[in-house]
Amino acid sequence: MREITKIGGRNTQPVKRKRVAAYARVSSGKDAQLHSLSAQISYYNNYIGSRGDWELAGIYADEAMTGTKENRPQFQKLLSDCRAGKIDMVIVKSITRLARNTVTLLETARELKALEIDIFFEKENIHTLSTDGELMLTLLASFAQEESRSASENVKWRIRKNFERGIPTGGGLFGYRFKDGMLQVVPEEAEIVKQIFNNFLSGMGIAPIAKKLNREGVPTRWGNLWSKSTIRGILQRETYTGNLLLQKTYRSDHITKKKMINYGELPMYYVEDSHEAIIDRETFQRVQNELERRAAEYSRPHTARPASPYLFTGMIRCGFCGRHFSRKLTASDKKYTKKPQWVCSTFHVYGKSECPSQRIPEDILIAKTSEVLGY
Repeated sequence: MREITKIGGRNTQPVKRKRVAAYARVSSGKDAQLHSLSAQISYYNNYIGSRGDWELAGIYADEAMTGTKENRPQFQKLLSDCRAGKIDMVIVKSITRLARNTVTLLETARELKALEIDIFFEKENIHTLSTDGELMLTLLASFAQEESRSASENVKWRIRKNFERGIPTGGGLFGYRFKDGMLQVVPEEAEIVKQIFNNFLSGMGIAPIAKKLNREGVPTRWGNLWSKSTIRGILQRETYTGNLLLQKTYRSDHITKKKMINYGELPMYYVEDSHEAIIDRETFQRVQNELERRAAEYSRPHTARPASPYLFTGMIRCGFCGRHFSRKLTASDKKYTKKPQWVCSTFHVYGKSECPSQRIPEDILIAKTSEVLGY
């Protein structure tokens, strides 16, 4: 009798590998932290690449101040790629690396779970697609959020104790640097501060002062272009008189960390002669009086103010820089008898050197719009 043996066929279908991505985040821009970020990227490259059944779908890395903020571009890109079906699994070092906000963490985990995308937290050894994954996530994320709140309260306590002793927070501002617990003058920047005050008292406007500094190639504290708000902030900063007003702002909570103006919710501390002055008090007060005078002189009476927003508000974008056009009247039109013009915001603040656009009279805009619409 013949014996027949079945021989299994070779599977010619390629094994589908799992597309695995990694998310990494460090808490600040310090060199040690950035080295940690580089090490994490290298680790995930090797870790995912060593698995034969995995395919590297990308490494997403953010340099963020905290895990509670959602303005993390790489985190948002990771979610976008997950929604686009490009990823099957996400690896994160720990829960706190993804988010310290319980709500944000669970919303992210649930959204990806609905897309059948697993998140694996290495430190906690949790897979979100497992049966007990969400329960463990809820408990651990709550602990992480409480840890974040506690750390925030500790920082606030330390800052407020320093305020009570007349010690400002670090960072400094244009003209000063914070060193050894004190604000120390930066001579070359101090000269620019004096120039700003003198130019303003000589009759120059805030916008022309900004344009002048930009033409001269003078950088701001962070190397940006000067703007009206930057100049105004310097002119109103009592710190330049050698005195400090501490706790003018505060953070609303440890989740949003929204900066709020202190209108009396918390005590403020005025510290006299805390550091070397750049501007004498008399000059500073003259500038404050001049700011108030100009504000009163150039403000429109309520009866003469047209309805806001204006007809073309938010509708015209500059073809050169992309900024919106705004409605302007020149200084000679104080009685508002002439027709207004629309001008690019960049051109208005920085001039033709930054944007070559031109002013557009409002009557021409209205006429051309009527032609297009057939009025």
